[in-house]
Amino acid sequence: MIQYAIDPLVLKANLDKALGPLLQSSSLALGEVTLHVTSANYIAAMRVLHTHHDAQFEQLIDLCGVDYAAYGDRPNEGYRFAAVAHLLSIALNQRVRVVVFATNDDYPVLPSVGDIWASANWYEREAFDLFGLVFEGHPDLRRILTDYGFIGHPFRKDFPVNGYVEMRYDEALKRVVYQPVTIQLRENTPRIHRESGYGGTH
Repeated sequence: MIQYAIDPLVLKANLDKALGPLLQSSSLALGEVTLHVTSANYIAAMRVLHTHHDAQFEQLIDLCGVDYAAYGDRPNEGYRFAAVAHLLSIALNQRVRVVVFATNDDYPVLPSVGDIWASANWYEREAFDLFGLVFEGHPDLRRILTDYGFIGHPFRKDFPVNGYVEMRYDEALKRVVYQPVTIQLRENTPRIHRESGYGGTH
């Protein structure tokens, strides 16, 4: 027998009740429920979402980092870095999004949910690699997409588009070497959109 997805308003009410004081806020937009929890309540809230009879989110289908610096062309008024998790309940045919902010912009730390969902392992490594989010309790938190010698976190909004260093194979040394970036920045704006006199031409 096919079980159809629960009405989002009912899902929101159920999760609000299940989480109780662990929940910071919840919202419903475009038919999707988003839950906000504090970093202090993050693990406890995720355990409830995993096991509660009205939740039963057996699968973590995604977890990513977000840099809210100048988010939406406006200054961010709160913390800068967040982890956003997407959970799926196959048993109840429902989905939810969970947002948690790290409370230190200089060294953003959140607890790992790897003990609840094994799939968090690589997702958290990606968020660490690209955004610099540190997940306490992660068994093997190291880069997953960039080179191990990579400097910085390339999805942060203050990371330069051309990066800081580049690597190449040096034939004389017979090894890979790192050097300052040699890429020349290019102007990709079509000339028709440039102001008159651009580049010294009229």
